[in-house]
Amino acid sequence: MNLRWRRLTAAGAAAGILTGICAPAVHAEPGGSIASEIAGVGKDPDGSIPPAGSDDWTCVPTAAHPRPVVLVHGTWGNQNDWNVLAPQLKAEGYCVFSLNYGRDTASVLGALPGIYGVGDIHASAKELGAFVDRVRDATHAPKVDLVGHSQGALMSRQYLRFAGGDAAVDHLVSLAGTNHGSTMRGVAGQLSSGSAHTAFSTGLTAVAGVAAAQQLVGSDFLRAVNAAGDTDPGITYTVIASTRDDASTPPEATFLQAGPGATVDNVWVQDFCPTDTFDHGTLPQSPTVAYLVKRALDPAYTGPACP
Repeated sequence: MNLRWRRLTAAGAAAGILTGICAPAVHAEPGGSIASEIAGVGKDPDGSIPPAGSDDWTCVPTAAHPRPVVLVHGTWGNQNDWNVLAPQLKAEGYCVFSLNYGRDTASVLGALPGIYGVGDIHASAKELGAFVDRVRDATHAPKVDLVGHSQGALMSRQYLRFAGGDAAVDHLVSLAGTNHGSTMRGVAGQLSSGSAHTAFSTGLTAVAGVAAAQQLVGSDFLRAVNAAGDTDPGITYTVIASTRDDASTPPEATFLQAGPGATVDNVWVQDFCPTDTFDHGTLPQSPTVAYLVKRALDPAYTGPACP
């Protein structure tokens, strides 16, 4: 099998996987190609308008909630993934902010309207850093708390470790973060090392963007971000996992191990609500996740865990 055919096969496999796990709903008609189907698809809402309650640049933090909360979406997402949680946090009295990051039109999915979180995670971490600096300047808050979903959590860890975030962040809430990678529904884990994995990664990048390939289990990016341990001194981490997670695989791979000077609380959604069935992509909409985020940000919170 020549290299060109391996790459085409890998790209096709990647596209097939993405029909099941990526943000846009992609359904090829019988006899049609996946490329022709996704050409006219985007993400709706497209991220052009912040969630209700988010990005009020006149917001003044209160004594009860002195740190602004920055919401960081995942791969193929945008800030409207927080349309459920953002207004809830605002109602609790937080200054809430959200952003779109990682726009890169070089891939098939990345070229679609409303699709973010596809670009190089190193660059996205710098985008997050600039946004956090803007939030801190506007609110006069020394530090912020981050809530990151999927890549949003992993990218936040890149920001903490390599882009100055350790001086600007107090607490990271990692929601189904791809902290130790994804097997892309088990497919990547079944590939042998070497050319097969490289071809898959190349095909995945062409279809889904650089960030998707960087999140593959065993990637150079993951080895670098985890090389000095999972955590950074002075940061508090709350790591939320779900048994229904079909992207950060296995689900417990999202958990972090506390290193020197850091505090980690690893929690399962189903320990608080056994009937919660929200999957990886829809977890930000889960009422139990909302409870866990609110409790992480404020241990005194006493709302219902399993409505």
